[in-house]
Amino acid sequence: MASSSDELWGHRWGFRDSRFAFTPSGEVTFTGKRYGISGTTMPHFITYVEDCLQVRLDRAGSLNPCEKPHFRAAPPVQNPAFVSAVSAAFRAAQYTQEDSQRILHSHGQTTVDEVYCVFYADLERVCDLVFFPEREEDVTTMIRLAVKHDVCLVPYGGGTSVSCALLLPPHEKRLITVLDLRRMDKVLSVDPVNFTAVVQAGITGRVLEEELGRQGFTAGHEPDSVEMSTLGGWIATNASGMKKNRYGNIEDIVLGFTLATPSGIIDTLASFPRVSAGMQPYKLLFGNEGTMGVVTKATLRVHPKPQVKNYGSLVFRDFSTGVKFLYDLSKSGVLPASVRLMDNFQFRFGAALRPKTGFWGNLLHWLVKFFLYRVYRFDPMKVSAATLVLEGSKESVRMQWKAIMPLARKHGGVYGGEGNGRRGYYLTFAIAYIRDFFFDMGVTGETYETTAPWDKAEAVIEAVKRKGEELHYANGFPGRPWVCARITQLYHTGVCIYFTHAFGFLGMKRPDLIFKQMEEEIRGVIMAAGGSISHHHGVGKLRQGFMKEVLTPDSIQLLRQMKAAQDQKNVFGIRNNVFAE
Repeated sequence: MASSSDELWGHRWGFRDSRFAFTPSGEVTFTGKRYGISGTTMPHFITYVEDCLQVRLDRAGSLNPCEKPHFRAAPPVQNPAFVSAVSAAFRAAQYTQEDSQRILHSHGQTTVDEVYCVFYADLERVCDLVFFPEREEDVTTMIRLAVKHDVCLVPYGGGTSVSCALLLPPHEKRLITVLDLRRMDKVLSVDPVNFTAVVQAGITGRVLEEELGRQGFTAGHEPDSVEMSTLGGWIATNASGMKKNRYGNIEDIVLGFTLATPSGIIDTLASFPRVSAGMQPYKLLFGNEGTMGVVTKATLRVHPKPQVKNYGSLVFRDFSTGVKFLYDLSKSGVLPASVRLMDNFQFRFGAALRPKTGFWGNLLHWLVKFFLYRVYRFDPMKVSAATLVLEGSKESVRMQWKAIMPLARKHGGVYGGEGNGRRGYYLTFAIAYIRDFFFDMGVTGETYETTAPWDKAEAVIEAVKRKGEELHYANGFPGRPWVCARITQLYHTGVCIYFTHAFGFLGMKRPDLIFKQMEEEIRGVIMAAGGSISHHHGVGKLRQGFMKEVLTPDSIQLLRQMKAAQDQKNVFGIRNNVFAE
């Protein structure tokens, strides 16, 4: 069973036992025991941030939203017949109209459009009822009641969306019920001979891996949000994970899934390694973003847990050299489970998070810097680094290293050690907490991602950095922006690029609205330079204005006609993607 939801921060990211905080001496620490940096102090972190952003942080946290007396929610829309039908059909513990739960289930984790509004303004629309289904029959019953009583339904998984997909339509007049699926969190069956598992859609990645691991298996899907995001959410957004090189993206892992809709159940009757049976509806429904129905369960391809898991890191003279290495690696036929290349900004950011160490730790750090910058003559303001994860049998991992290292040396790469590789990989999970730490001090940030062909990847990155700086100064934000990039996934034809964009906002009036416009302009620049609308975050409402540059009018019309036929009353009226109208 999943851990209770009270472990989570709620409106903020992550778990309550984990956060960045100041020590009495003014250094930064990370609380809890979940992550590699937990319990450590980072004496260089604040200095680095202030230097990069050229702002003085409000260390007193005068913007602390804890001072907000309450989170306001308008009274729920009234539909007495529906509420009465719900109370007759379900236990009282399965639904609520409590304000705190209504607000919590009315947003995702998009920084400026959702989290900022929760803490410093107000959400335009809050759901009216939250429902907790515990089995597939609960979902189908709720859909039937929604059709009968003209109610809008919104599926909800881990609440980790960063595309405004969970932001409720402000002009929706009907009662909105959010279906929180996290009680449907069971592995229903595992076939150890054919390597498949049937799993309920509300299971989080963390619980999924724990349950499969007890039986000696792994699904291998590991997005940055794996601890909190759910299987149903992965399918709804067409997600990707950090180990996709070995295990595939979600569309490769899922062999089939059940979708409950107003017109009935969409499913395949059996699962096969591959089948040629004409058009398969479930494949069309990846990335539906809650507009077509509720994913209730899925059949997954699973793998034996790897015998060996190795971490490593490589350091390159500059980012362009690292990209050339990745290009050769992608054509080598030997891809590690994960390889990610950081630009210089991220490399130095990682160094700023280095924990305080004693004499020997400081000596080792000095020696590393001496060899990189004096012996190899790398420029500290240009150097780039890659982290790697290799999984498999002892022999297969040994063979992977045997193929990777000559390629790295060909491009002047220097081995950076297993410890740095491990730390770099798991630091991803802790970094997500940084936004909320700095929010109260007048600094915030957002992430966005794309895919680009090999020959356009660096041009996309440079175009984003230029536009980010231009818009920062044009809109009067204080200091300077911090726009960095990393390549997180490799494909035969190109790469996934992941951007982090941080900026100070003290003294700005409604910086969320300003940055919302900035982000839209930056997405336009990404696409004009040769990047895609999204690699794994999805479209939601944040990027739906660009869909006319992605699909032909006839393609959009086909999708709308399909929804109209399946959901005639627009019960699933979250209005994501091409369904804004």
